[in-house]
Formats: sequence, structure tokens, C-alpha cells
Amino acid sequence: QVQVDESGGGLVQAGGSLRLSCAASGLTFSPRSMGWFRQAPGKEREFVAGITWNLGTTYYADSVKGRFTISRDNAKNTVYLQMNNLKPEDTAVYYCATGTRSYYSRALSDYDNWGQGTQVTVSS
Repeated sequence: QVQVDESGGGLVQAGGSLRLSCAASGLTFSPRSMGWFRQAPGKEREFVAGITWNLGTTYYADSVKGRFTISRDNAKNTVYLQMNNLKPEDTAVYYCATGTRSYYSRALSDYDNWGQGTQVTVSS
């Protein structure tokens, strides 16, 4: 059974940093890609960042580009999200998921195994 576990969320002041981790276990093969999404209260879940597993190609939502960095540890099936210069509008539950595509995708339907999420709150 595949399990995806996020960690690293918390409360931080605007301008601060957090590092999220996501470990995927129980996979028969390495994921084709992994992605981070977030969902703020009353809003739809949105794509934040993604990484392809073989080449490590990264891609970001425009709202986080230049502030967030996604990286991976292939041996551990783990992906990280370094979040710098956080803003109050970054406040959300952050979810990690394994992707079914080996190329860039922002679509939720291209991700299958999801974690329970970790709360990130940025105070002004």
C-alpha cells in the first residue's frame, strides 16, 4: 500500500522560511514525478511545484517562482519544498502527491497518491 507523508509545516512570520518534506513509501517503482499543491480555506486546490523523477526537471506556479524550490532524494523517494520569503497569501494546507506522468503537469488528475497535508500559516 502506497503511503505519502508530508511534514514541516507550521506558523511563520511574513518573510520567513519553511522546509516541507514528503516521503512516499510502498511504491513498487520510483514515481514518474512528484508535486506539491496547496489549498486555502474556501479555495480550490492549486498546483505549487513539481519535479520529474528521472531528469529532475522542476516547474513552478507563477505565484511562487523565485521564492520556492523543489528538490528530490531519489534513494529515499522523498521530495522537499524550500519556501523562502513567505507571504500571508501562502497560508494553506500543503499536499504532496506522486505523479502518473513523467513530464510536466499541473493537473490534479495526473497525480494519484496523496498525503494528508501539512498546514502552513504565515502571519503578517
